[in-house]
Amino acid sequence: MPGQFEAIPGGGAAVALDEVEISIIRSLAVQLLELIGPGPGGEVSDDPLAELFAEGPSEPPADPVMRRLLPDAYGGSGSEDSAGDADELRAYSAEFRRFTENDLRAKKRDDALAVVRSLDSMAASGEGGAVLKLSVEESQQWLAALNDLRLAIGTRLEVSDEDDADVLYRLPDSDPRKPMVMAYLWLGGLQETLVGTLLD
Repeated sequence: MPGQFEAIPGGGAAVALDEVEISIIRSLAVQLLELIGPGPGGEVSDDPLAELFAEGPSEPPADPVMRRLLPDAYGGSGSEDSAGDADELRAYSAEFRRFTENDLRAKKRDDALAVVRSLDSMAASGEGGAVLKLSVEESQQWLAALNDLRLAIGTRLEVSDEDDADVLYRLPDSDPRKPMVMAYLWLGGLQETLVGTLLD
């Protein structure tokens, strides 16, 4: 079980993590939370109805990672589209973003928080490294958060296709990107084995 998720009876998944692995995943999840930011207005609203109808931004985020995590709904290559079609697609994307981005951010925030909370509960139990057991719902949240973490790291590493990923495998240990590459590859392995448990 070390380094990979396995299915557990009754559904869900389990993985053995040592203290360093727990620390790395938790740190990355906290950084993702900081990147995603707080909810609309930066505070928790006392009025859930107002939150439900709060409009989000209509422009894509400036940060490349957030643009990858919150992509435009209607992209076009732009080359075969006329300027009018491209403007229309941008208008549709802006409208879609305005009504969906807050919910998407909230979902990503909840998934990352679920990762942090489950790791914190392991630490609170006083067992340095231990076996983390997740329910089916928690497994799905972990899967979504692992995907977001890999997208974020991959964007920072400028991975856009398999060829870029192949280059990363061959980086010398002296390359300053090497620790981030190792995290990217390790999270990919975790993600792959977690998908396997959910498909079983």
